[in-house]
Amino acid sequence: MVGDRLNERILGQVRKRREEAKIVDVDEERVKLVIFTLGGNHYAFPGAEIKEILPLMKIAYVPGTPESILGIINVRGDIESVLSGRRVLGLPLCEPTSLSRIVIAESNGTRSGILVDSVEDVSDFPSSSIRPPIPTIDISIRDYVTGEMFSSGKTTTVLSVEKILKGMILQ
Repeated sequence: MVGDRLNERILGQVRKRREEAKIVDVDEERVKLVIFTLGGNHYAFPGAEIKEILPLMKIAYVPGTPESILGIINVRGDIESVLSGRRVLGLPLCEPTSLSRIVIAESNGTRSGILVDSVEDVSDFPSSSIRPPIPTIDISIRDYVTGEMFSSGKTTTVLSVEKILKGMILQ
C-alpha cells in the first residue's frame, strides 16, 4: 500500500517532467547586428540601420569639413558623405586595406557612409545577449555605446548609428 503510493508519486513526477520537457521555449526576440572591426576591436551596428555594405572606393575630399568626415562617394548616382569610424571613436588613423568597407547607415532621415576596418559578420542574435555597457567604458565613446555582447568568444560593443550621425551633424 505504501509502496503503491510511493510508486504513484514517482510516476507522477516522471509524467510531470516529461510534460515540462515538451514545453518549447517561446521564440525570443532577435536583433540583426552588423559586426565590424576598428583598431582590432569588435563593434556592431543594429542591422535595421544599415542600408548596405560597400567595398572601399575612392573618397573625394571636401575642404572645410570636420576631421571625422573623410569626404564623399558616388553610390549609383547618390552622393553620400563618409565618416571615419576610427576618428569617431577616437582611434589612431591608418591606411584602409582591401578588407576595409564603407557601411551605409541611416537613422532619422540622416544617411552617411562609415569607413570601418572590416566587416566580420551579419547575424541575428537574441536581444537578451546584449547587456548594458560597463560603467568604466571610455568617456570618448560612452555616448555612442548602447550595449555589449559576446560573439565568437570576443566582446563586441554595440553602437548607436543615430547618436553617431547626430554627433557628426552637431560638429
